Amino acid sequence: MSTLAERAEHAEPGRTEPGRKEPVEVADGYRAGRTLPFRVELVRQLKRRRTMVMGGILFALPLVLAIAFQVGGTPGEGNNRVNLMDTATASGANFAAVNLFAAAGFLLVIPVALFCGDTVASEASWSSLRYLLAAPVPRARLLWSKLAVGLTLSLAALVLLPVVALAVGIAAYGWGPLELPTGGELGAGAAAQALVITVAYIFVSQLVTAAMAFWLSTRTDAPLGAVGGAVGLTIVGNVLDSVTALGDWRDFLPAHWQYAWLDVVRPQPEYTDMIQGASVSITYALILFALAFRGFGRKDVVS
Repeated sequence: MSTLAERAEHAEPGRTEPGRKEPVEVADGYRAGRTLPFRVELVRQLKRRRTMVMGGILFALPLVLAIAFQVGGTPGEGNNRVNLMDTATASGANFAAVNLFAAAGFLLVIPVALFCGDTVASEASWSSLRYLLAAPVPRARLLWSKLAVGLTLSLAALVLLPVVALAVGIAAYGWGPLELPTGGELGAGAAAQALVITVAYIFVSQLVTAAMAFWLSTRTDAPLGAVGGAVGLTIVGNVLDSVTALGDWRDFLPAHWQYAWLDVVRPQPEYTDMIQGASVSITYALILFALAFRGFGRKDVVS
């Protein structure tokens, strides 16, 4: 049996559907495009406890690392080979870059999976999804609104970490050029540009996790299953990328390109690997987003 949302989405006031004797009733002033506005959904998600907890964790990470460096001493002492982590206390820009390096592999995966995987499944777990559709909110409109909010919060999480890290780094180590582990340095303007490009690339590379979590969220009524499934598959991708026997097959794994942004932190930036990594990530993401919309449009919603 079709829902009221489906009938209202495809019918016009006063028109009679095939097989029905009475016209479809649509309230005066109803506009499908005005249901579940982005602002309303964003405020709902911002007020949730998991959003506040995740924001607190990302805000606290730079403070924890700064304390660790203060207690443990200057990083890289006694090392014959200098890497990005060893330059953490050189300047605020270096400290921000190190925070991104430390969190990109796993920590930043969690907020993306959480904000995109919890969004639809949580409504089903609360038994409020069918009432949203009966409001009536068209299914495509509901998914677009929730996906936009999920991606917005994911981007905000990715921006929050380097911004806080930069502030903590400047307070602890002062403002200065971004010292490169390969030698040389980037001035303030070039360093800021490199950090912006890095955040943008990490967000694009995380679109696969976001799409996987969102697709799973439309398939299950358990938010933890959607979030955990996306995080688990991301970990599997990282494990497969470490299997060198796969050879060139690893080029098709999004995890293979997750640190391609390091090519920006050099005297002469390289973008070849970043472009290839972005194309792989976007391709997978578009397929998974399409599956989510297609599957949810045909799903019998009973929760």
